[in-house]
Amino acid sequence: MNKRVLLTTTSFQDTPGTHQDLLNSQDWEIVRARGPLSEAEMLELAGDFDVFLCGDDGITAAVIDKSLPRLQIISKYGIGLDKINVDYATEKKIPVLFTPGVNHTTVAEHTFGLLLGITKDIQANAVAVQNGEWVAGWKKPVGNEIMGKTIGVLGLGRIGKEVAIRARAFGMDIIAFDPYFDDSFASAYGVKRCADMNEVLQNSDVISLHCFLNEETENMINAETISEMRDNVIVLNCARGELVNTNDMAGALKSGKVGGYGADVLDAEPPAPNHPLIGAPNCIITSHIASRTHESVQRQANRCLNNAINFFAGADDVLCANGVL
Repeated sequence: MNKRVLLTTTSFQDTPGTHQDLLNSQDWEIVRARGPLSEAEMLELAGDFDVFLCGDDGITAAVIDKSLPRLQIISKYGIGLDKINVDYATEKKIPVLFTPGVNHTTVAEHTFGLLLGITKDIQANAVAVQNGEWVAGWKKPVGNEIMGKTIGVLGLGRIGKEVAIRARAFGMDIIAFDPYFDDSFASAYGVKRCADMNEVLQNSDVISLHCFLNEETENMINAETISEMRDNVIVLNCARGELVNTNDMAGALKSGKVGGYGADVLDAEPPAPNHPLIGAPNCIITSHIASRTHESVQRQANRCLNNAINFFAGADDVLCANGVL
């Protein structure tokens, strides 16, 4: 019987490249949906698939139960597994495959795009110019340099390291906290090790979040932790929207305590029209596109596909997050 596959990732589907050829070369029946899908939407579809090629879809215990006994693997297009009930998948002996090491470069580049957009007031100025506001005598905005400023990196994994490398090139001072701190990398790139998250928050002009979302990190940036930060601090979030308390951040932007918030992720995607951060001052939000480049999509999609293909072929080249193979 041919494998029946649910494909939900939009960047996979929307981007041309070698991954499309690889997918088409498989003797699979492909059912396409436009994710990320909620638990309710997944429950409507689940039950008759061998494979989920998924993005940030709600794959809960209920979804897994409805998918059994046919579901054989969950192949995540990406590295963040917080939308998948990995523990329950492990209990049910379902391998959860993922794609580390494919998008750290492009996410780091996007992080600096947000930072430069805020410090140079690029977004608001470009819109004003498009609207015809650039006339003689116009009072233009005055930006800030990032050279010489201190950037604090929370989470010095693959992406955090790439951010640090770029920060060094921009002439920034770098401090960081990670429970699994890489001393050799820090020595090579002049990264000062902090004892805890609070030390980073208290001593940074720019804070860049690159943590996984879990019970410990959810809402880690909130009214209390914001109060410990420097005045006019810039916060960047290309990790998970739930790391930041939305209402507290919106309030800090309005009060001026936080000088800018640049994020590629939100706690609700897509956001409701009245989301507190949409239209907040000095705030740039992009639509979860930090890893969406022609280069990284092909790397990520091919890795996701090869994980599934190699699993069914019994090959060793399979990246499994939960040790069920």
